[in-house]
Amino acid sequence: MNTATLPATQPGFFARAEMWLDERGKGAWIAAMVLGFIFFWPLGLALLAYMIWSKRMFNNSCRSRGHTSRYTVKAATKTSGNRAFDAYKADTLRRLEDEQANFENFLERLREAKDKAEFDQFMDDRASAANDDGDHDGKDDKDAA
Repeated sequence: MNTATLPATQPGFFARAEMWLDERGKGAWIAAMVLGFIFFWPLGLALLAYMIWSKRMFNNSCRSRGHTSRYTVKAATKTSGNRAFDAYKADTLRRLEDEQANFENFLERLREAKDKAEFDQFMDDRASAANDDGDHDGKDDKDAA
């Protein structure tokens, strides 16, 4: 018998239920567990045990929600086994880190320039207000004397 003639097998009921709950997130798993406890407590207990065993209770998200940042850091530092590719990846990551540092320095200089301009404007406004008050007070003092 040829493998091409075999029909594709559909996932079973439990696999489909697991995929359906994963698509809806952790809240759906908790709701299913609570309903399991309400209608038939061994079912709720079984769902709780499965959620703990599969680490769904303590993850930030279910499988369908994407990867965590921990995963991307691990993937970035993982070696591929090919030295040329690993050297290229390390060089590219180093270049990107340098560009990020340069951009952050640029933003810091930009913020400092903006802060200095705002402070200079404040000091100019304050000096002009002081001159206006000083000129007015000085004329009154001369007139009173």
